[in-house]
Amino acid sequence: MSKIGVAVSAILVVGAGVVALDATPARSSALASTVPAARAAGPVHLIVAPKNNQARYFVREQLAHINFPSDAVGVTDSVTGSLSLDDKGKVVPADSKFVVDLRELKSDRSMRDGFIQRRTLETDKYPTVTLVPKELQGLPSPIPDSGRVSFTLLGDLTVRGVTKPTSWMVEAYLRHGEVRGTASTGFTFDDFHIEKPKVGSVLSVADSIHLAYDFDLVPAPGS
Repeated sequence: MSKIGVAVSAILVVGAGVVALDATPARSSALASTVPAARAAGPVHLIVAPKNNQARYFVREQLAHINFPSDAVGVTDSVTGSLSLDDKGKVVPADSKFVVDLRELKSDRSMRDGFIQRRTLETDKYPTVTLVPKELQGLPSPIPDSGRVSFTLLGDLTVRGVTKPTSWMVEAYLRHGEVRGTASTGFTFDDFHIEKPKVGSVLSVADSIHLAYDFDLVPAPGS
């Protein structure tokens, strides 16, 4: 399958309505359209590749020294996990989970990062965010061996000890067992009982958080 996917923007990420993010232009060109080719039926077990995995969060904020709102963006490459499907293409939740290490989350402002670590996410107590995939809606059956696919991933996201069902929009490219793409979702601070960041240079912060996960999944050894 196309990997999903935690933020975890971090990730990470994370239930609320799905939000499409125009945050990965480089990925868009990489996911060139091709004619899907059928793959042999059978179970699939994918793991996070050593590289090319990144979780990000996006929050709209109004800075004191700027006359227009902008997005605060935090990024981490510390993502681990796996995704398993049975021979009918259904998720095996017991063998599927993505974990984002929030202690590696960085933005362009150290003051913001410090507040988020200490107060917003309380990373000393809750160092990770986890996403447990439960269902893939709209994934072609049989799953193609190569080509571009779009589908919705439903899964349980846990942030700061609070677990909620979430829905992720997934755009992925499959090629001979490897799955690369982007998964995105959105929710509010209140959904996970999260305190909004409070930094002197920030006048206001929007109520919603958007997460994006750029993923690269490869077949597990022996699969």
